[in-house]
Amino acid sequence: MPAENSNKNKSNCDGEMEAFAEVDPTGRFGRYTDLLGSGAVKKVYRAFDQEEGIEVAWNQVRLRNFSEDPVLINRLHSEVDLLRTLCNKYIIVCYSVWRDEEHHTINFITEVCTSGNLRDYRKKHRHVSIKAFKKWSKQVLEGLEYLHTHEPCIIHRDLNCSNIFVNGNIGQVKIGDLGLAAIVGRSHAAHSILGTPEYMAPELYEEDYTEMVDIYSFGMCLLEMVTMEIPYSECDSVAKIYKKVTMGIRPQALSKVTDPEVKAFIEKCIAQPRARPSATDLLKDPFFYELNNDDESTPIN
Repeated sequence: MPAENSNKNKSNCDGEMEAFAEVDPTGRFGRYTDLLGSGAVKKVYRAFDQEEGIEVAWNQVRLRNFSEDPVLINRLHSEVDLLRTLCNKYIIVCYSVWRDEEHHTINFITEVCTSGNLRDYRKKHRHVSIKAFKKWSKQVLEGLEYLHTHEPCIIHRDLNCSNIFVNGNIGQVKIGDLGLAAIVGRSHAAHSILGTPEYMAPELYEEDYTEMVDIYSFGMCLLEMVTMEIPYSECDSVAKIYKKVTMGIRPQALSKVTDPEVKAFIEKCIAQPRARPSATDLLKDPFFYELNNDDESTPIN
């Protein structure tokens, strides 16, 4: 049921009214015009939860980007709707999902992290200890373990540092942008290409893959965290990235990782599919044994 007009505005601290550009069908969430982020198929707006009194993110996917294929659109809606059932402290919370038939969009409301994404956060804070780096890594892995052991299994398919979000005041990271994840049965591989080329595992290009593609992407995220360089930045086209990835040529950034323990851990993650450890196995890796040792304060760079 549409919200009453009285819900379309809220007062700010100075008593001025800030108009909502749009209100969700329940009247609980109001969207502002300012963007928090924008991608190929999705825009993310600042929004407000009037019931809880908190700021949230309003994610809007334009269905024209998915053609008019009703099967594809229904699948997208069901995948996004599944986000509401996920409950893990390292996964961005999804509060509400609905389809707007009039404007041909799927909308979903998610939590907002205070410090933005990990890519920008890392650029802002250049001096980070190995201990902090391991803490971020462990949290991402715990989020991936939750997704990969979920029933059905959930594959993110587009994990990178721009969709890992940070609450910098408590050093917490969370995996986001799950709206386009692939949900697959335990006995079936997923079959479609979707991702960011620099982070895509070789088998993703062949459209026959498992949740191990997320472990590869996680390894590339670690590489970016350490070097503050996007993998394969030496390539000036997607075709050149594809060629290197499919030929098994590692990104040049890997040679810039000076810590042998960190480098070995990244190499485990980006190994051939059958050789890659699962998220559960990686959480048991010796890489994390000394995580709580206060003496471990060597800077990454």
